[in-house]
Amino acid sequence: MPVTTLDPKSTLIVVDLQKGVAGMVPPETFEPVVVRSRALAEAFRAKGLPVILVNVDGVAPGRTEQPSRAPATLPPGFAELVDELGAQPSDIWVTKKTWGAFASTDLEHQLRTLGVTQVVIAGVSTGTGVEATARQAYEAGFNVTLAIDAMIDPRPGAHDHSISQVFPRLGETGTTDDILRFLEGRA
Repeated sequence: MPVTTLDPKSTLIVVDLQKGVAGMVPPETFEPVVVRSRALAEAFRAKGLPVILVNVDGVAPGRTEQPSRAPATLPPGFAELVDELGAQPSDIWVTKKTWGAFASTDLEHQLRTLGVTQVVIAGVSTGTGVEATARQAYEAGFNVTLAIDAMIDPRPGAHDHSISQVFPRLGETGTTDDILRFLEGRA
């Protein structure tokens, strides 16, 4: 379902746009995601709405059939957000060690404290960090909007599957421009 509205108490969640993840997708696909995510962040800030910047600094424990792509010890700077995102001191930072930004963090508590009712999600990887965060937000009772042109996955099939099959069941989808129109009152 295309974006129909943004609640007055919305927030932007940007997932894993960090230096250690930047090299996992080609720059020509990663850079536009950063540019669009930054445009969303600037628009949310201009409206006095919170911006949540999520980074991953580790992996969840447990065995999996497919080995993790992340090294056992992350290199220095891996978890640092890319400078081009334009992080601000007023942003809320959440560090996770799982796919989703809600599990094992206080993100839900922070959003409830702020009275947030809707989350707009962008970032990387569409089929893991973004999708897990969207699922957890939906399950926690938040209205979910997914900025589908402000996300990417190193696995194109996973990206396409999330956008076409999963996201319509979790919330509304739209482009950065669609969301900006609602923020600016032009929709």
